[in-house]
Amino acid sequence: MGIRVYKPTSPGRRNSSVSDFAELTPGATPEKSLLKRYKRKGGRNNQGFITSRHRGGGHKRMYRIIDFRRTKDGIDAKVDSVQYDPNRSARIALLVYADGEKRYILATDKMKAGDVLQNGPDAAPTLGNCLPLKNIPAGVEVCCIEMTPGRGAALCRSAGSSAVLMAREGGWAQLQLPSGEVRRVPSQGRATIGKMSNTDHDAVRIGKAGRNRWKGWRPHVRGTAMNPHDHPHGGGEGRTKGGRHPVSPTGKLAKGGFTRRRRKPSNASIIRRRKSVRYGQLKLR
Repeated sequence: MGIRVYKPTSPGRRNSSVSDFAELTPGATPEKSLLKRYKRKGGRNNQGFITSRHRGGGHKRMYRIIDFRRTKDGIDAKVDSVQYDPNRSARIALLVYADGEKRYILATDKMKAGDVLQNGPDAAPTLGNCLPLKNIPAGVEVCCIEMTPGRGAALCRSAGSSAVLMAREGGWAQLQLPSGEVRRVPSQGRATIGKMSNTDHDAVRIGKAGRNRWKGWRPHVRGTAMNPHDHPHGGGEGRTKGGRHPVSPTGKLAKGGFTRRRRKPSNASIIRRRKSVRYGQLKLR
């Protein structure tokens, strides 16, 4: 895939770009049997309180039902088309199995219509196939990784992301994640060979605020522009810099503050933590 840059015909078009969608299958339309209504919540919980700020509005969309488990073993599946999904940054692929069943999966890089894929322990470790980590050779790039066997893919699902299978020991597999963290997951869990599609997603320049509104992102207001009642950085006579280290509206440190529970049981699965930025310096968490 590539990036298409607009000509500066208006201030909004200047310096903006969009994906060229070259990897999509021409003429492909969404499979109606795998669509369902996507109900928006505007960042609110079941009581109506805003729990995720700056969400709301956006273009209407239908949700594509994705097969994250890929448990249909021993049956060849042909890639019917690679399609755009408005609900995620990566592309999706429509599979047609030999028995006629259709399912959507997350497409890997360089996947195209006509490819034949397989699932299960007997599948070959080739691009796009899904098999247990214990059957994948060390050093191979994988994506759509299960953290709990049978629960479905949870890691490395966004555009261009992948992890490297470093080693296996006992019933565990060691993975180096895109953040640099080395984590162990059960080797019975499944993963897909390759890295996620739409690798140039992070190179797209939005160009204008309206494109974020189309995605459902509302404007972000600086804390220093608020009142003290609304944000810890608010108030003061004239313009201020906040008077303290940057924090969230609830007082959590924005640069280096821990948000993970220190006694979370899955902490034992982290072999080497990622590097994080704290007050301008790189430190190991």
